[in-house]
Amino acid sequence: MSTLLQPLADLPASPQRRVEPGQTVGLLAGAGRFPIVFAQAARRQGYRVHCLGVDGMASDELRNSCDACEFLPLARIGQAIRRFHRAHVRRIVMAGKIEKVVLVRPFLFWRLLPDLRTLHMWFRYATGNKKDDTLLLAVIREFERDGLQFDSALDYCPELLVSHGFLTRRKPTATQWKDICFGWELAKEMGRLDIGQSVMVKETAVLAVEAIEGTDQCIRRAGELCRRGGFTVVKVAKPQQDRRFDVPTIGQQTIQTMRECGAKVLAIEGGQTIVIDQDEVVRQAEEAGITIVAVNPAEMQLRSAA
Repeated sequence: MSTLLQPLADLPASPQRRVEPGQTVGLLAGAGRFPIVFAQAARRQGYRVHCLGVDGMASDELRNSCDACEFLPLARIGQAIRRFHRAHVRRIVMAGKIEKVVLVRPFLFWRLLPDLRTLHMWFRYATGNKKDDTLLLAVIREFERDGLQFDSALDYCPELLVSHGFLTRRKPTATQWKDICFGWELAKEMGRLDIGQSVMVKETAVLAVEAIEGTDQCIRRAGELCRRGGFTVVKVAKPQQDRRFDVPTIGQQTIQTMRECGAKVLAIEGGQTIVIDQDEVVRQAEEAGITIVAVNPAEMQLRSAA
């Protein structure tokens, strides 16, 4: 049985960058700190960053983190394409959470007032279902019609990925390892079905499965159902993960939510997950008595067979 003390040699190699330093990369930004961290990391490496943030979701802090930053309503794909062309952007990174719950609110059309390119995207590429992969690939295809290509944030900043191993000094107990292995298989299957990437487990009972609400709300739901706390959060990459969007990401808010809800273990997938502000995340976890471990398929296979 492996000890998870060292990063494994089979982690994916850093991908090749698609834009040379000194040139401009576009950033299509949603909610959270990931777009800010990406922009800062990219600029440190010599890239110029032109950001289009989703109005009402993306943070105003992006104005100070990018070379140029504008905010547009969610359903203005045509306008976004024109703005990127005007800035001579040819390659784009998508980062941050898009609040999908807007799609199930009443009066959707009047709330979004989509432009013609958004309507074309919706009816040409996204009519089958509203899964994350379907919608985000539809957005990519609509941009590609104008020669705009999407890269993964990790093409530029592979160092954002967490390595395989323990992040905290505290390690899972035997019972918690059992929950991690149990939750891993379920989370991978939920990911394969493109439902969600996180599962909350307590003593091999599933408390909650992430869907449209996102990880933090799923943790809160588990906390409401398991008042005594002590449950495990397992977050993985989808088996068919497209790194141009939706790379599993955790940050300080994840730890704060776990602390409030009584969760005690966070198991993430090493080499596939971004940890935003890692030093602060670990500090807060240690303070709250939360264990964080980054595992991988080989580790899970060994522990499940033990």
